[in-house]
Parts: sequence; structure tokens; C-alpha cells
Amino acid sequence: MSDLDLVVIHEHPEWQKPLFAALERRGLRYGVVDLKRAAFRVGERPATRLYFNQASPSAYMRGNTRAVPLCLAYLRTLEDQGVRVINGSRAFALELSKTAQASLLGRLGIRTPRSLVFNDIAALRELAKTQTDFPWPALLKPEQGGSGARMFLLETVAELERLLELQPDLWQPDNLLLLQELVSYDRDHGIVRLELLGGELLYAMRVVSHGRFNLCPSETCNPADGGDGACEIPLAKPTPPVEFHPYPEVAADVVAQAQQIARAGNLDVAGIECILTADGPVFYDVNANSNLRLPIGQAFGFDPFERVVDYLERELALL
Repeated sequence: MSDLDLVVIHEHPEWQKPLFAALERRGLRYGVVDLKRAAFRVGERPATRLYFNQASPSAYMRGNTRAVPLCLAYLRTLEDQGVRVINGSRAFALELSKTAQASLLGRLGIRTPRSLVFNDIAALRELAKTQTDFPWPALLKPEQGGSGARMFLLETVAELERLLELQPDLWQPDNLLLLQELVSYDRDHGIVRLELLGGELLYAMRVVSHGRFNLCPSETCNPADGGDGACEIPLAKPTPPVEFHPYPEVAADVVAQAQQIARAGNLDVAGIECILTADGPVFYDVNANSNLRLPIGQAFGFDPFERVVDYLERELALL
């Protein structure tokens, strides 16, 4: 092994700058695997004892489609050699599949939107005839999501068919799509995102979307000043910027369900999103690449990236 303390695996260097800065302040020696252009030899001796996976499913939106399958293969080879990988292959595979997330939530008995999964419009049309309880309108989502990409609110299967005829690239990157139930909630209150670190709540925040789908907490994507983000998804019409608010009053049962999801999904670091309804929380998105938001952490009295480094140091001490 080299003299590195850990290696960070990523595809988006702008997202990683706060983490790298925190590692450098702490004096930790770290290496980097940038997945945009990468190669590895199967069975090669790992560079260090600890790897931290920060890859994102949204890589294809930045022209880096090949980063995701290489990352998954690399994580599995590292794990086969007994290396400790934070947010390893099982966590990353879960993030890559909204179908797997919905299935996991259902198995855990946690409320989640009803979903129809399809790779063919004719097959979906036949399925929809039998799903008389499926509510419309519904959200179209890609199986491999990220940064709110390729999401549309649709009224009928016919409207979906017209959309895919006009925009066949919506099938990318894996030719699998979902129609997901649109859950009603207080738009002024927003959705709730819980950030977990090592199975414990780091902080919770309310996110008010103003109709936007890209709710990435990174200030690179949604700057605090409301300017254009580096991962901005084009909008049909101008809308106010996404708002992020500290949410210290998050209910204990909501936190407990998020922790249950993280444990079941092998998520060491996670951002888990839910909607609060009159009948309780509805969880709908599980993120293994958890982009933290410095102003939210500061509102709770700490730097969230320093907390991540604390966690990494504890993991190193166990190896």
C-alpha cells in the first residue's frame, strides 16, 4: 500500500472542493480517482486502506455516461479484495435505480409513491389498463436519475407517448423510465431532506422548489445567491431559485425511518428526501452521493465537511 490515508472516487471536481479543503486542513493524505477518464487493472493492489465513493448517477447529464459503469466495476473489485469502501457497490447500485429504491422502501413498510416501470410505450399502455388505481397526473422520471434531469409532469399515457416521440433521448442512459405518483404536499413548506453520516442524522432541511426539479444541495448547483448553477437543468419558464432552510424541528419518526433506509441500503453517507403529508411522511429519493450545504451546517453551528472528515478519521482508526 502507498502512504495515502484514503482515496476519493468522483466525477465532479467542483462538488469535491469543500471536502478536499477539509481534508487538507486536517492534514490527511488523500488520492483521487476521477471517473471521467479512468482505467484500472483487475486485481491490482489497492492504493490505500480506505476509499470514499462520491460518484453521482447524474454523470451522464455532464457527458460522462461511462463514469457510472466503470465506478460500479471498480467498487466491486476493491470490495473483492477486502478494501473498506464508504458508500460501496451496494449503496451505489441502489442510488442508480429508482425501481430498487421504491422496492426497498416497500419491503421496509415505508410509504413511497406508487410507480410503473417500463421500457416500451405499448407495454406501458397495456399495463395502465389494469392499473385503475394508479393516479394521474404522474411524474415521468428516469430509472437512473440525478439533478432533477428528464422529469416531466404528465396527464395521460398519450401525452407521454407524444413527449417521447419528440424527445427520444429521454430514454437515456439505460432505456428504462418510471411513471411515479404525484404526492400532494404543502409547496410553501417544501420537501424535507435528511443528511445522514455513519447512520446518524447530521442535519435536516426544508427545500422549497418553486417548481424546479434540480434540488441538488451543492452550492455549485444551487448557489446561495440564486445565480445559475453548474448543473442547472433548463427551465421552460423562469422561476425563483430553490430555497434551502434549516429544519431542526424534524420529527423523530421521520429521522428513524431515514435511518432505517440507510441501514437497509448499506448507505454510510446519505441524503434521503421525503414529503410530509397529513398521513405521515412519504419517502421518494435516496442519494448515496450526499452533497452537503455549508450554510445549513453553519446554521446548526458546525461545518458539515469537517464532520465528514471526523467520520473518515474514525473509519481509518478501525482499519
